[in-house]
Amino acid sequence: MSKIRLTGLLLFLLFSLNGKATAVQDTAGLTFMAIQPVKKTAKPKDTPIPSKQPSPLLPVFIAGFLGGLAALLMPCIFPMLPLTVGFFTKRQEKHGKGVRDASLYGLAIILIYVGLGMLVTVLFGPAALNRLATNGIFNFCFFLLLLLFAASFLGAFELTLPNKWINNAEAHTGSNGFAGIFMMAAVLALVSFSCTGPIIGTLLVQAATSGFRMGPAIGMLGFSLALALPFVLFALFPAWLQKLPKSGGWMNTLKVSLGFIELALSLKFLSNVDLAYHWHWFDREVFLVVWILITGCFALYLLGKLHLADGGESAIGVPRLFMGIIVGALSLYLVPGLWGAPLKSVAAFLPPQDTQDFDLYTALQTKAAPPATTVKYADLFHAPLGLRAFFDYQEGLAYAKKVHKPVLIDFTGHACVNCRKMEADIWPDPKVLPLIRDRYVLIQLYVDDKTTTAGDTTIGDVNSGLQAAKFNSNSQPDYVLLDPATQQPLVSSQGAVYDAPQYAAFLSEGLNKFHNR
Repeated sequence: MSKIRLTGLLLFLLFSLNGKATAVQDTAGLTFMAIQPVKKTAKPKDTPIPSKQPSPLLPVFIAGFLGGLAALLMPCIFPMLPLTVGFFTKRQEKHGKGVRDASLYGLAIILIYVGLGMLVTVLFGPAALNRLATNGIFNFCFFLLLLLFAASFLGAFELTLPNKWINNAEAHTGSNGFAGIFMMAAVLALVSFSCTGPIIGTLLVQAATSGFRMGPAIGMLGFSLALALPFVLFALFPAWLQKLPKSGGWMNTLKVSLGFIELALSLKFLSNVDLAYHWHWFDREVFLVVWILITGCFALYLLGKLHLADGGESAIGVPRLFMGIIVGALSLYLVPGLWGAPLKSVAAFLPPQDTQDFDLYTALQTKAAPPATTVKYADLFHAPLGLRAFFDYQEGLAYAKKVHKPVLIDFTGHACVNCRKMEADIWPDPKVLPLIRDRYVLIQLYVDDKTTTAGDTTIGDVNSGLQAAKFNSNSQPDYVLLDPATQQPLVSSQGAVYDAPQYAAFLSEGLNKFHNR
């Protein structure tokens, strides 16, 4: 039964760990350059204040919790679970004292990992965390870091901490009271680093680049809670220990499976670098080819046709067979994407559709013709679905005044997974696409682009400054419906909403306000 649950865990991690609703996401590049904070200016009193999107910390917590469950089932931790619980419950004459010590042990685990998350925040600072998502050198380092973690899980080497650290921690485990229990938890954290390090590193990278100050701490809270809770529960109910599955090759299978997932996720950061600097080395079809190969190898491994030096099971069980079939189906599902299929289930993680060289899909989605005049930055950006769009605020505003249409400003980013999901799932909807295509002037403003304009200013600097100063927002996607005559929002701005009728109603409300103004 536990192996079946692992199937759901691994697939959820593959599709959700990185795609969490992030507020500000981006990239890296050639002339590594971080976006500088923009000083916000006061808004006119008659300007409607855009609605604030809730901080996506719940997905960060869930990803951390799932990561903690995965770590718990690793070979470095799982066998220690009955031994540690037995140590607390058997060394005390009173069962209640043993439960108390096990609870303190769980609390110590939480304090250690949440403290690690807080340390990341303190070292970088809230402003720096927000800029990590758009910093080139960090994004490229994140790619290399996840590649390192993947290689470790796949069996190339083990990540270990210096033995001196472990010995020093063990020397203090005999202390009385909470100090000794805390040092026991510290020993667990140090000894199990070869298994937990890649998971913790990935979670901290994702949480830090979410742009939210408490992201690393919340991610580590979820991770440590999942790791600590079993120690407390099994101390309360020792009989449950008899129902635990035996340690074995299935734990190595899980470890290698996480290695494949880490490898797939690392490519997203490399794609971020490529998109921000318009290298065009890692376009959509190249990304898909690599993902097809990774998922194909993953499926062959699960089906027992690809052998790694992981000490895994020689024969596969039914749960592993089912999981191999699911991953194999995912690999085949990606193949039509090479010809432009939208692949909505994973579109949020892929490079934009417009980077596809051979695309049979986009031409069927829209009848819009390009603007009669040359659009500024048309050589750098391309609107999804072949839509007519402007990429400069003033130019788009002038065109909207000329044709007497309201403006749809799409504050977006190259690495914004929610932006790609909206463009793949919501914009093509028959209720939405005609409104964007025929009733609005679309202005897409990339807040993370690294193309230099005047002096050292980048296009991303200009657009992010405009969003912060004029619309008091810094999240992406952020959709603003604007009256071009007054440059005032018609309704409150809207973030990502994965319901086509609701998004269509948002666009229709803006149209009604524009025509009845």
